[in-house]
Parts: sequence; C-alpha cells; structure tokens
Amino acid sequence: MAKIYAYGIRKDEEPYLNEWAKNHADVTVDYTAELLTPETAAQAAGADGVVVYQQLDYTAETLQALADQGVTKMSLRNVGIDNIDMAKAKELGFEITNVPVYSPNAIAEHAAIQTARILRQSKKLDKKIENGDLRWAPTIGREVRDQVVGVVGTGHIGQVFMQIMEGFGAKVIAYDVFKDPELEKKGYYVSLDEIYAQADVISLHVPALESTIHMINDETIAKMKDDAVLVNVSRGPLVDTDAVIRALDSGKLFGFVMDTYEDEVGIFNEDWQGKEFPDARLNDLIHRDNVLVTPHTAFYTTHAVRNMVLKAFDNNLALVKGEEPETPVKVG
Repeated sequence: MAKIYAYGIRKDEEPYLNEWAKNHADVTVDYTAELLTPETAAQAAGADGVVVYQQLDYTAETLQALADQGVTKMSLRNVGIDNIDMAKAKELGFEITNVPVYSPNAIAEHAAIQTARILRQSKKLDKKIENGDLRWAPTIGREVRDQVVGVVGTGHIGQVFMQIMEGFGAKVIAYDVFKDPELEKKGYYVSLDEIYAQADVISLHVPALESTIHMINDETIAKMKDDAVLVNVSRGPLVDTDAVIRALDSGKLFGFVMDTYEDEVGIFNEDWQGKEFPDARLNDLIHRDNVLVTPHTAFYTTHAVRNMVLKAFDNNLALVKGEEPETPVKVG
C-alpha cells in the first residue's frame, strides 16, 4: 500500500485532505502541521512521497534529509518553485510537481476588489466614519469605468482580472512577452512603456524571474501617469518597495495594492499582536491610508485551498505509481 506524508497541513486544509484520503482507501495518508525542515524530514520515514507547502526554502540540507528517508517524490500544493535548491534536487534524483492553476479567480477577484477600494478611498473613509467624521470631502472616489487598466501578464490570473475590469466598464490594455493569440486578435497588447504612459491602474501578474525582479522601480514609476494605482498580487520581488514608498511620498502614486512583499518570509502568516513588529518599512506601508496590505492571502479561498490539496495529492500519487503527473516541474 502506498503511503503519502504531508507537511504544513493547516486546519482549513484538513477537510480536503480527509476527502482525498476517503476516496483513495488504497493509500495511507499521514500528516503534520509542521513545515518540512532537516529536523522534521524524519517524520516521512516509510513514506513513498511527500506533499508540502511552505514559505521556508527547500535547502540542500532539507532535501538531503528527506532523501535520507528514501523520499524523493515531492508535490507542492502551490505554484512557486523558486525556493527549491534545484541543483541539489537534481543531484538527489527528486521528482517534483506543483499546482500552477488552482483558482485564478481567487487572486484576480482579490486584485479587483482591492483596486476598487483604493479608487474609492475606502480605507480613509472607513477611518473617518469610525472616528465620527461623516463629511464627504475631500475623500472623493474614482469610478473603475473611468480608468485605463494596464495588465502586465496575461496568463490565467491576468485574463480573469481583465474580464472583471471590463465588467466594471474600464478600458483594458495589456502586455506580455508571450502573447495570447485571442487577445492579440482583439488588439489588447501594447508595449510596457505604453502601459506606463497610458494606464491609471497597473496590475502585475507575472512570475519572479531574473528579468522581472524590481521591474517596478524609480525609472519605471517615473514613466507612469500621475496618480496611478499599482497592484501587486503576484510576487513580492517584482517591486522595488523603496521606490514605491518614494512615489507614494511624492504623490506620484495614488495608491498601492500589496498582497506580496519582497521581504515577506518569516513575517506574513505570523501573529505579531503584542510583539515588536520586525519590519519598519512594512509597518509604515500597513498604516498608510492609500496602501492596502494583505499577507499573501489573495489565493486564500475555500475553492482554491481545496484544489491545491486535491491536485497536489493526485500529483504525488501519480509519482508514487510511476505515472506521469498532471503538472510536473522541471528539476535542474
């Protein structure tokens, strides 16, 4: 009987893990809430594969500890693979899968909701109302339909975001290195410089690659329209945070939607109540009226979590059986 061991299982994932296990009575499933580390790797002893999700790096030491237990089949419940020591994984013969598409709608909806909140200055208005100030001015909103929305990255998430923005009545323009044929036929694509020059809202939906790290910086922000809104629900390193802060301070940017942060590891998904907050820059952004910070939760819906769990376990079982998984990751 095959055995799969899962790491980092949260309470909200347990029902879907149990659902999968119930439908696969020929597989032994065990799990822990702890993350995969060199120390916890021993818990996978006797397993044929592991299912994981974590913000910690999959270091050479961690991968070696897992391989020492005879486990080299690893399925991520998430998209990102940039925290895996791929050279070590290749050396040890790891087979890895991820879940590249679990719910584009979850992330796109979050981006759209937060964008609309920035445009309507809802955070500032909420504070006024809580303090008993029910005057309108000067907290006037902007309608989404009056905006030109520039979408950088037209994959699954970017395309859903485009549809939502068009549902509001906004004009949408887009940029991608890899153009979607249907979108190209409809004339959506422009250059990046045209996005910066024309868009009132710029939303990022691209992976963190060498070519995209700090693609939003002092130089590119200078090319943007005054009072632009920047949206990043994709990857933290896409944005030079200090450059954005300078643009917020100068008034160049009207607002910033931030679900990912370049220094989020070890800070997001932790409880800092009653403790000293470890990042002064992030703390500053959290308390700005025109910045909406969420701790990498755009994906976090029941629909998405269920898909992440079920697809990761399906992938891992395929690896264990020696079959081709649905979404393999190139190792090396």
